[in-house]
Amino acid sequence: MLRGKCHCGEVQFSVQKEPEWLTECNCSVCQRLGCLWLHADCGEIELSASDESTLAYVWNEKMLAFHTCKTCGCTTHWLPVDMSASTNMAINARMFESETLKSMRVRQFDGADTWQYLD
Repeated sequence: MLRGKCHCGEVQFSVQKEPEWLTECNCSVCQRLGCLWLHADCGEIELSASDESTLAYVWNEKMLAFHTCKTCGCTTHWLPVDMSASTNMAINARMFESETLKSMRVRQFDGADTWQYLD
């Protein structure tokens, strides 16, 4: 099981299985946030955070809500704005301990232009 949390611990999450890869996206928001995304179905991720503990940022096509801890400022995850349209979400793997990340494959995703993996 993989466990992660923001710096202050207000937002915590766990996922049962290690993913095949993590995604580093170069879109305008991901580039600025510096996140490393672990994508999974919402049912595969246990998220522990109150509704009041995060600030949601929704932009552009208004499909994703990026959540940031209100206390420490870490961007922890994103959720679809319309849960009936998608049950996929992502957690920021940079919230794992650094040892956890060492063995994981990272793929580069071109979210700025082609919407394809670059490898």
